[in-house]
Amino acid sequence: MSRRIRRWNGAVLTVALGGALAAGCGAPGGDAPQAEATGTSPSSAPTCGTAPVTLNGYFETGFPLPKDLADEFTRQHPNVRWNIREDQFAVITQNAPRVLADDPPDLMRLPQVSELVKNNLLKNLDGYAKAFGWDTWPASQLQQMRMVPGGKTRGEGSLYAMGLNFSMTGVFYNKKLAAKIGMSAPPATLAELDDALAKAKSAGVQPIAQFNGGATGGLAFPLQDLMAAYGPPGPINDWIFQKPGTTIDTPSNLQATRHLEKWIKAGYFWKDVNAVDYATMMSRFIKGEGLFMFNGDWESGNLDKQMPGDVGFFLMPPEQEGGAQAAMSAPLTFGISSRAKNADCAAFFLNWVATDAKAREIGVKVGGSHPMGPADAAMPEVEAGTVTASTLEAGAKIGKDNGAMDFIANATGAIYAKSWTPQLQKLVAGQQTPDGLLKSVQSDYTSQVGGS
Repeated sequence: MSRRIRRWNGAVLTVALGGALAAGCGAPGGDAPQAEATGTSPSSAPTCGTAPVTLNGYFETGFPLPKDLADEFTRQHPNVRWNIREDQFAVITQNAPRVLADDPPDLMRLPQVSELVKNNLLKNLDGYAKAFGWDTWPASQLQQMRMVPGGKTRGEGSLYAMGLNFSMTGVFYNKKLAAKIGMSAPPATLAELDDALAKAKSAGVQPIAQFNGGATGGLAFPLQDLMAAYGPPGPINDWIFQKPGTTIDTPSNLQATRHLEKWIKAGYFWKDVNAVDYATMMSRFIKGEGLFMFNGDWESGNLDKQMPGDVGFFLMPPEQEGGAQAAMSAPLTFGISSRAKNADCAAFFLNWVATDAKAREIGVKVGGSHPMGPADAAMPEVEAGTVTASTLEAGAKIGKDNGAMDFIANATGAIYAKSWTPQLQKLVAGQQTPDGLLKSVQSDYTSQVGGS
């Protein structure tokens, strides 16, 4: 009989990952009137009613959680059917403004929300927050999805999106390959991680499985982890939230970028990493073609199924042993179009995801992440020794260390595709320096923030 553990951490994590771009400034339909959320009181919160309803969804392909939740929702609310369109995240990020303006879904997987809010394409959810009691949840759960209407900075103001859960990134490792190099426990310091990488390379074991192809450069994951090892997360969050006077071009971030370049030159990544997309990375890691993989807990359930007992997870180790740790952590963000036909039902679904026991169980077992919701909500049971148990345990450490960061790709709508990705690809190809990379990204950021 397997031992099970039950846990819930009231210190909530924030910050987005999973990629995240957003729309450009000149979005079609940008002059659309902003549809405000319902003003109903908590005693009359919206529902999906009993009449037939078809919710139109625009979801990210390759991630089963939203579809599994939609199926369970229909089982519990048989009057609700779904019409779901799926695309890769890179496509969603590029199409978001046009889709929200011209063919608005009721519920949509969102990239970074700033430009979408500025162009009046997302519904203000403040009324729903009051009606359903979301404003009584730990504030950090919703911080990233807030923005002052008409303002520039995120992190405060009205609520424009909701999460299906809140995810976290770190380092997965293949336990069988770890045993080959004598690694019996996760590295406690950055130097120990470097040592493990060198041993893997010497033993003929691929050190890191990572993607960096297409419009979403995956080397941003280890780069931001290295930034967290060399410096505090606060200034990075300030930069992502577009606070005045902030810069990504700092001494500690330069150390981090130089460290990433050292890994590249040492041959720790696949030679074809610039041609590897996310799905290929996952396939290769599952086949045993990599000791470490920088990725998020949304893969925990998948890895528990595909590689049962063979995968571990740890947070990026600090530079000094015992130091505070940080990680990218954020809600799996979904929004309601300002022109949605079934906004009340979509909002009811989002509330159900966070509060229904079966929905929360799906969020943990399929999504591998902490559910949203009240701080005292019951946490579904998780089997000890699984990858999911490890990621949830790591989340508690991030909460304790106050180490949650947004994703550096979320700073502006275009920064991921037009800045981070090409610059990281050039770094791999030997066409860019660490100093030049940061200066180029900062220059693009200044232009994008000033021009939006």
